[in-house]
Amino acid sequence: MKSGPIGIASVALFTLVLASSIASAQAPQKAPAVVNPPPTAQDWADIAKLPDWSGVWNPKISDQDAQVKTNPPPWNEAAAKKIAKMFAEEKAGRPFLVFSNCLPEALPSWMLVTHNAMEILFTPGRVTMLGESDGNRIRRIYTDGRDHPETSDPTFHGHSIGHWEGDTLVIDTTDIVPEAPLAVSEAAGLPNNGDMHVIERIHLADKDILHDDLEIIAPNILTKPWKTTRIFFRQRARKFDIVEGVCATGDLVERVNADGDHVFVPVQKSEWGHTTAVPAK
Repeated sequence: MKSGPIGIASVALFTLVLASSIASAQAPQKAPAVVNPPPTAQDWADIAKLPDWSGVWNPKISDQDAQVKTNPPPWNEAAAKKIAKMFAEEKAGRPFLVFSNCLPEALPSWMLVTHNAMEILFTPGRVTMLGESDGNRIRRIYTDGRDHPETSDPTFHGHSIGHWEGDTLVIDTTDIVPEAPLAVSEAAGLPNNGDMHVIERIHLADKDILHDDLEIIAPNILTKPWKTTRIFFRQRARKFDIVEGVCATGDLVERVNADGDHVFVPVQKSEWGHTTAVPAK
């Protein structure tokens, strides 16, 4: 039988479809999107089995200050000279501002030298830390079994993954911006300069006492890993609830503009940076 135009067209179409199928099979397949699955009733039930870290936690500042002398970081030679100069300037009444320009205190300084309150929230697959001050104090610690991302995307608080060993939360944090300081006080601290790695073991030392045992690896400013502990004590009274912290509101004043809108306007300052009188309107 001779093939007519329709038969030839059918063969051509079949050949095209077959070639397309083979090409699709050989092409690299796009990985399926990773999603956070909705929590189950069991996930929420497991939360109740975790230790009670509710309430507001305040740092033990006296211990922070004591450790500046009793357990200082093992600074390398260049870093030690810079820190010594900072202490000398502070003693002379010219303290260096480690935390400035409305930038977050970042990790690990938040845990090391903060003077502000903190709350800790448990949800399925995550522990969240909320801090009072600077408007950016939030840590997300993923406990859902994920690893650190393959592509680094540094942030001030880094990327934290955690797991429970009994009643101790073990946290591993990487991908911290090199500008984030390693500080021993608000007047003495240095940029970590990259590759900083923080390991924490957080646990209740007593009913209302929380310990954060830190191991800080900062190869560009330390000669070896630095191990230190920070102490937090619990407050349950409502008067200790953390409040909103907004950075730089001291540089702004509330006013009503010509359109009747409530706005913030910059505080007037002299050429030396001193605040001057601000007109009422």
